[in-house]
This record gives sequence, structure tokens and C-alpha cells, in this order.
Amino acid sequence: MTKTISGPLELDRFDPLSRILTFDVFRSGFNGWMTLMPNFTQPPDFGTRETVFEKTQVAPVMLSSATFRYPGTHGAMSGNYSLKLSTRPVASRYEEIPVPGSFGHALKRLSFHRPQRGLVQLEMWFSYTAEQDRVAGSDDLAGISERAIRAFGVSFDIQDRGDRYFAGARYLNSVNGELKQRWQLMRAAECTDEEWAYGRKGEWNRRGVDNFWYGRRYPDGRHDGFQDIIDGDQQLCYNETDCKINWLYFRLLFDTEKREYVELQCEDETFDVRGIGFTIVPTYARIEKLLNPNIWVENDTDRRVFMFVDSILISSE
Repeated sequence: MTKTISGPLELDRFDPLSRILTFDVFRSGFNGWMTLMPNFTQPPDFGTRETVFEKTQVAPVMLSSATFRYPGTHGAMSGNYSLKLSTRPVASRYEEIPVPGSFGHALKRLSFHRPQRGLVQLEMWFSYTAEQDRVAGSDDLAGISERAIRAFGVSFDIQDRGDRYFAGARYLNSVNGELKQRWQLMRAAECTDEEWAYGRKGEWNRRGVDNFWYGRRYPDGRHDGFQDIIDGDQQLCYNETDCKINWLYFRLLFDTEKREYVELQCEDETFDVRGIGFTIVPTYARIEKLLNPNIWVENDTDRRVFMFVDSILISSE
């Protein structure tokens, strides 16, 4: 049987829905993905609102050749450059408020362009690793820093038809140095807005918004902003040293009409998450029809960690 591929060869690595919204291969540039930053809106000179989570220290997103001290330059899966997210070498304990700089975060600012609502899917090829800056101890394999990576994830920030909600998932890799390696979906626990903001009164945010930073965390890995996927444990291909990276496939499928998740896939394993709904909150001003994809990585120790993204495809039907 002959298979004909119309379009870039890289499309054959993906399984898109009937309509492709955006196909970003980062060897060609940023393609609209940028560093998340606060809103510079406050007087007298474009300051930011006081908030429990400081976003001015999010490290800049960059294009990277993925060069390391021993192997040299990896390049990307599709050329020389991938999108690189970095943290700073800082972290709090898991159950505490995240410290400034402990996240690397990128997003692309989109909006709905058709009146129909239905399935939306994000696919990407990515990798992740820790900075190979020191050997932590004298035990065997003390030079592997996989436990330094707390989590990474993908989400959509959506406002549509009178509601705002987040659809997303994260891979919880490590909690205070203990490997967890399981998938969780964005879904807020029952709590007040004040509890969502770590007990801070007057926080501008609402329960169910910005789950990556907000929501109480617990020492066993639970999080008021995320729900464990049943049988969601998965050990990913990290490789045998921090300076060797493998490219991994990820896919998240959800329904904007039913307002619920459908499937999550990483590598060759697929999780059926049908029937799990989103956390719906009231709308915010000036962002109707918002459809913003996000990717992020979070640190668990005092060394930098990285996420590399070769390519992303978002599709719908």
C-alpha cells in the first residue's frame, strides 16, 4: 500500500484531527511562543499587581541547539534548534508556595476562529533534563539528576461562551527528591478562592485558574489544582545521564463542547480520561474567545532544569 504525504515530512509524526490550527517546528523560529510574564498595568509607571506568586523571574524562553558538556550539540529532532524552557536554580519544598524563578513557562496567544465547538488536540515532541553542573554525593550514579525535575505540563487557558476554564495535564516527576512519575489532570478541588491562593486574602485570582502555581500542595504529591489519572503511573525514557536527551511524543485530546477530557497519550501509552470535566469559573475582562496553549517545567532542587520542544501541532474538529 502506497502512502502519500502532502505537506512537511514532520506531519507524519503526528496524528492530527481534521483541521490543523497551528503547526510549529521550532527550527524555523519561535512561531509566536513567548515567555509568560505578568500584566504591566499598575500606576504610576506600569507596575504589576501584588500577588502571592511572582512572575517577573520566569526565565526567558529561547531557541536552543541543546549543547551539553560531554556530547556537544544534540540539535533538535527536526533540525538544529528546539524551543527551550529553563528554570532558575531555585526551588521551595513541594508543599510550600513556589519561589520566583522555579518555573520555566511559555505560551502562544490564540483565539477561537470558528463558531463550532468540539474536539481540540495538542501533540508535541519534547524532552527534559536537569543541568549537569555537579555530582550530588558519592553514591553510585550520583551524577544523574532526574530527581531535580519536579514536573512539566501542557494546558490551554480558555474563555468562551460565558465561562473560563483550564484544560491540561502535568507529569509529576519528583516531590522533595522522591520520584513519583505519574500523570495528573488539571481539575480544582473544592476550596475557597482564599485557600486556592495559599491563604492570602485579596488575591486577584480565582479557584480553578492558573493551576500550575495556585492550589494547596501536600507532601505526598497531591495538589488542589490537579487530579491523579487512575493507573496514571508511567516511567518515561530519561536516558542514563543528564547530557543525553531522547525525544518523546505527547498528545492531549479534550472536548470544548462537552467541557471534558478525552485522552492523554505519552510515548506509546494512552490513558482514557473521558467524563472528567473542567473546573468552570466566571469570565475575566477583555479575553473572550481566548484559546492560549501553555507549556511549563518546574524545579524541585537548587539546580536548573530544562524542557526542550521540537515541534507542536494543535488541531480540532
